Amino acid sequence: MAALSPLCLCLSSPFSPSPPPPPPSVTISSTSIRFPIRRCQLSLLSVRAAVSAKDTPAPRQPRGIMKPTPITPELQVIVGVPEISRTQALKLVWAYIKQHDLQDPNNKKIILCDEKLKKIFGKEQVGLLEVTKLLNPHFKKKE
Repeated sequence: MAALSPLCLCLSSPFSPSPPPPPPSVTISSTSIRFPIRRCQLSLLSVRAAVSAKDTPAPRQPRGIMKPTPITPELQVIVGVPEISRTQALKLVWAYIKQHDLQDPNNKKIILCDEKLKKIFGKEQVGLLEVTKLLNPHFKKKE
């Protein structure tokens, strides 16, 4: 019978210290990623949570291309409202183009304009990248 080494006896001894407990962790939003954090960070997180709960700012007013602006009557015919943001107007124009099947079947990058779009774009055919540029004059500046 082979004798056990002193190292093996030490590791299996009931008096050996237990391993340290795992550090607390934080789950980020709804993901399953967990990051270990230190105790000093726990107090900082609780302070930040208390401050952010008190100081919830009001929702920001839309600015830039997200801000609703008055539009010309020609564009109102397609969009249906007198005031709209640039992004929403572009979405509605594209919906109109797809609904009426106005893209060239051979080259989807070209839009074949009907009477309503001719009033807006001023051309028979419009390229895909020209649409936003040609919509710009139809947005009036607020005074």
